[in-house]
Amino acid sequence: MHRRNFLKLLSLSGGAAVAATTALESVAKAASPSNITPNPAAIGVLHDSTLRIGCRRCEEACAIVNNRPAPKKPFDDLSVLDTKRRTTVDSYTVVNKYSPEDAPRPVFRKQQCNHCQEPACASACFVKAFTKNPDGSVTYDPSLCVGCRYCMIACPFNVPSYDYNKVINPLVHKCTLCEPRLLEGKLPGCVESCPTGALLFGKRTDLVHVARERIAKTPGKYVDHIYGEKEMGGTNWLYLSPVPHEKLGQPVLGAASVPELTSGALGSVPIIAGLWPVFLGGAYAITKRKEKVAAEEQAQAVADAVKAAEAQAEAAKQAALAKAQKEKENALAAAAKEKDAALAAKDGEMAAAVEAAMETARQEAKAKLAEAAKTAPQKKAGKPAKPSAKTPDASGNDTSGNDASGNKEDS
Repeated sequence: MHRRNFLKLLSLSGGAAVAATTALESVAKAASPSNITPNPAAIGVLHDSTLRIGCRRCEEACAIVNNRPAPKKPFDDLSVLDTKRRTTVDSYTVVNKYSPEDAPRPVFRKQQCNHCQEPACASACFVKAFTKNPDGSVTYDPSLCVGCRYCMIACPFNVPSYDYNKVINPLVHKCTLCEPRLLEGKLPGCVESCPTGALLFGKRTDLVHVARERIAKTPGKYVDHIYGEKEMGGTNWLYLSPVPHEKLGQPVLGAASVPELTSGALGSVPIIAGLWPVFLGGAYAITKRKEKVAAEEQAQAVADAVKAAEAQAEAAKQAALAKAQKEKENALAAAAKEKDAALAAKDGEMAAAVEAAMETARQEAKAKLAEAAKTAPQKKAGKPAKPSAKTPDASGNDTSGNDASGNKEDS
């Protein structure tokens, strides 16, 4: 049955309330000791505190397997061991350090769900959100949970954690013994990651024999007590310790299981639940209204965010285009200016070359004129007189009119 369907059932009229009471009576009977029978073939884990070194590798593996967020302090920061911690919605397992007076060195103990053979959480949950599986693991179905937190109150080991940040969709968190990995034939993440062999995985009955053998072989190393063998009807996690277990923060508990102790109280749960229809019906209506409003607000917020992002993107686009155009214009202007400067420089060079050539020509012409003027008088003074031409007649006489001395005769 889904959680919302369950609430709808309880929110009906008086006749439906009687039906709900009957349904809850069957749930209480299912949680009774006679209906939770331990499986002899169930698996478990033997935790040997004498082999633990406080490395927190199991915590890291658990976070990875269960997709939990990274802690505020990294897993290699061992200073967190100085503070006693409990399991949370983000940490399904934690390691704590203890320094008993009768121990030569600190002792480390890992805490997680012990997967009781007759789990108190399953017996306390009137909607059967918890299941004891044949393999020994105890798992949780969030679709059935109504957020009553009876499981947290019932657990003698203070393990289940409640996600108080999700009021509309309440969730309880705890170790699952890596049940999905078990179905794939894999080891639990913490067991697989342990570098010292402090965690031994196997059939619970075999682990009990292993624990007894270790105690018998080295009696001074362990206290003669396998914690979890009988506590609260037995657990699928078993513990060996060099000091009394209560010195490692483990509660002193009897052998009777929680369902056996609380079967009478559980029988009254349906009667009390029969008085809840109106209250739960109103709570369901309020929850549905909150969900609707939250969905509408979320949709509006998404739309506003998309619109703002589009406007921002358009503004950025226009600014980029304007900048590109400006850079283009500046580049063209700079190129034109550079071209004009090059042409002007070339014209200047040509003008200078022409002027230099003309000046050279002028100087050469001037030098030639000066040289000609200097040599002209000398040539004139050294030139001989030109003789006159004589024309003889047929007899050989001069007919030029000049006498033999060169003087012209008078006529």
